[in-house]
Parts: sequence; structure tokens; C-alpha cells
Amino acid sequence: MTSSPAAAQGGPTVVLATNNAKKLVELRRLVAEAGAGVTVLGLGDLEPYPEPAETERTFVGNALLKARACVAATGLPALADDSGIAVDVLNGMPGVRSARWSGPEATDATNNALLLAQLDDVADADRTAHFEAAVALVLPDGTERTTTGRMDGLLLRAPVGDNGFGYDPLFVADGQQVSNGVLDPAAKDRISHRGQAVRAMVPVLVEVLTGDPAAGVKEA
Repeated sequence: MTSSPAAAQGGPTVVLATNNAKKLVELRRLVAEAGAGVTVLGLGDLEPYPEPAETERTFVGNALLKARACVAATGLPALADDSGIAVDVLNGMPGVRSARWSGPEATDATNNALLLAQLDDVADADRTAHFEAAVALVLPDGTERTTTGRMDGLLLRAPVGDNGFGYDPLFVADGQQVSNGVLDPAAKDRISHRGQAVRAMVPVLVEVLTGDPAAGVKEA
């Protein structure tokens, strides 16, 4: 395992437990508001390890699964997320299967195509859905914390925009006029399910890693 300078000096360090390049960029951006006192590492900064299969039935369960595996492999505190889209007329599917909706070798394009096919005969007003996200923090001493976020909206009939990833180009959040795939990263962060969950985790992250209850409280 490759240690960070902060870890070597006893400073607070957290590993983002994902090999998804786009998600890693987004999580780094969102966690940045935790402040310079926390060193954020990606799995690319460490020796690789096999990521666990997402076998849990909830987003919180999968996030904890991934964070625990990262801690076991690296010996460092880990932050992981799991998220997906739940469609009302599909009884909450794809849900935790979102990333694998079109099969084991699923891509964003194949997932979007299958979802659109499933909704082909559904009226525009009935294409309601929501994104869910869970973020889990796990420490080597067994400490575990989780936070969640949710974003409600409607699904389009074709992808619009190429920002974000996953189902973003198909999803228009409540009160928006454009899909998530049109929004720039900062605009999406302000409303996204993952943005909500990470922002809720930031004060917990700083407090747990520094041992200072006031460290994660920002001045208004």
C-alpha cells in the first residue's frame, strides 16, 4: 500500500473507494469543501485491490460494503457511495441495479436505451422518478457513518446533454427546465442527490477524522 504524506504524519486522510473515473472527479470536487485539513486519496493513489460486488439491496448497504472493503485493503479511512434512479411506474426499478440495468457489461448508453424502452408507452406526466444516493464513511477502528440524498423529477424520451454520467441526460429535476446532462458541474452539485449526501457527510467526515466536534462546523 502507498501511504500519503498526511497519513505518514498522522494527519487525517480518507480514501475515495471507487474506480469510476467520472465519479471520482465528482466526489473529489464535493469533498473539497471539507477543507485542507483532510487529504483525499483515490484508489489510483494506492495499490489496487478487487472491489466487492454490489450485492446489497439498499444504497446504504452497498456504500458500506465498498467502504469496508477499502478499509480492509488499505488500512485507511474510506468514503464510498452508491446511487441510482428509481422509476415510479417500474415499482422503483432499476434502483440499486441502476449501474447494471442492461446486464453485467452495461454502459450508460445501454442502460439509457433499456430504460427508455421500458417507458416507451408511458405518458409524459407519469414518467416520475427520483435519484437516491448514500455515502458511507468507515474507519479502521470500526466507526461507521452514513448520509443520504434524494432528487425528484421526470424522465425525458431521449437523452439531452452530455455532462454528468449515468441517467443524467434523461433526468429533469423538479423545478428545472433542462436535464442534469445540460447542467455544468457546479449547478448539478447544488441540487444532486450525491451533492446532498456528501454535503451532509462533510462535517461528520471532518469531526470523525480530526476528533474535534467543532472542526466540521462552518461559519455562516
